[in-house]
Amino acid sequence: MDSARRRLWQGLTLAIAAALAVSPAAAQSPDAYTPAPANLAARKWFQDAKFGIFLHWGLYSELGGTGSSGGAEWIMQDNKIPAAKYERLAKFFYPQKFDADAWVRSFKDAGARYIVITSKHHDGFAMFDSKVSPYNVVQATPFKRDPIGELAAACRRQGVKLFFYYSQLDWHHPDYFPRGRTGHSAGRPEAGDWDKYLDYQDAQLRELLTQYGPIGGIWFDGWWDQEKTPLRDRWRLERTYRLIHQLQPGALIVNNHHHAPFAGEDYQTFERDLPGENKTGFSGTATIGRLPLETAETMNGSWGFNLTDDQYKSPKTLVQTLVGAAGRNANFLLNTGPMPNGEIQPENLATFRTIGDWLKVNGVSIYGTRGGPLSPGEWGVTTQKGKTVYVHLLRAHDGRIVLPLQAPVAAARLLDGGARIAVARRGDGVEITGLPPLGDSWDQVIELTLR
Repeated sequence: MDSARRRLWQGLTLAIAAALAVSPAAAQSPDAYTPAPANLAARKWFQDAKFGIFLHWGLYSELGGTGSSGGAEWIMQDNKIPAAKYERLAKFFYPQKFDADAWVRSFKDAGARYIVITSKHHDGFAMFDSKVSPYNVVQATPFKRDPIGELAAACRRQGVKLFFYYSQLDWHHPDYFPRGRTGHSAGRPEAGDWDKYLDYQDAQLRELLTQYGPIGGIWFDGWWDQEKTPLRDRWRLERTYRLIHQLQPGALIVNNHHHAPFAGEDYQTFERDLPGENKTGFSGTATIGRLPLETAETMNGSWGFNLTDDQYKSPKTLVQTLVGAAGRNANFLLNTGPMPNGEIQPENLATFRTIGDWLKVNGVSIYGTRGGPLSPGEWGVTTQKGKTVYVHLLRAHDGRIVLPLQAPVAAARLLDGGARIAVARRGDGVEITGLPPLGDSWDQVIELTLR
């Protein structure tokens, strides 16, 4: 970063400090955090919502993940692009097809109840109108519009909650120093003031929490970049979390740090794994806490738009992942990377429509439920709402299944069509017989009414 740009950043310091104005209460231990009634109500709403859409969209979308490593949103890091050259992407960013209402309508029709969008990713570029940084979509691009603001307004109009992803990691800011695990090829001077960077971060969070009305919450990522830095409370989480809860008590905080929840967080997310699994290696230390849960997953192999990644998961796989998450008492956050022109990838829109059609028939067994009385098995999972248990059969069977359900069952029927199914007590469990073949069904749902 040249001296002129460094002076510009330094000139923003006073404005940032004034914007923060955190009260002395913000310095209290995070152990003192007691969720406000609005927060507890939001947690319940979140658990009832069950299905959300994740959006990774930024300057990196212009490159389409087609660099030497195909890094999508990581392309600045993976292709060792200096920050000064990466900045040029802002001059070309003009998503003329962006239509916030069309986006929200598509996601709502898919059955999603909330949206999480990248307000700032690791590249440091703000996809919102930030007064504390000129490196943002309104000031630095010919687009000159605030897509975050437009999306927030569209969500309010259509009754969908909006969450903001915010990267704690920043490959662009000069005061993100010392470097963590990444960002060593950005060409920044090996100097900086870490506390100034955290002030900058909190000032941008204040903007997100005060400029766009009530929001669902903040979805943090990047904490892991400094995980091995030998400084206590490197991220000053208690101050940042308290700032968020003071500004919007009902806003939920989640941090994708791959650990059990830290004090002050409101739900726990799992990256590309169902709770209790560790297929990706991200969840090796992530014991399941007592907070609401979420699984975040991609449609193909990429989070951001990738022009050549055609390894799309089938609608069947994604629906079964949604069901598997619900059976483990978790939400399903399904990602799509919008294209640089502002449109959603057509392949993804087709999949969303298919998921929405499935939820129109089977959504009663997902929305508002909690993980059922039986542990997930090879056969499937259960969900529950009051005295109704939904048995989700995800594998072929021979027309009968025995489940270790001890509660007495008054009646059983197929959810799709309502046909009655025979159920009888067998030892410590129940036997369900007379089931039609699973056939092409992705999930055969049996509704059990408990006595």
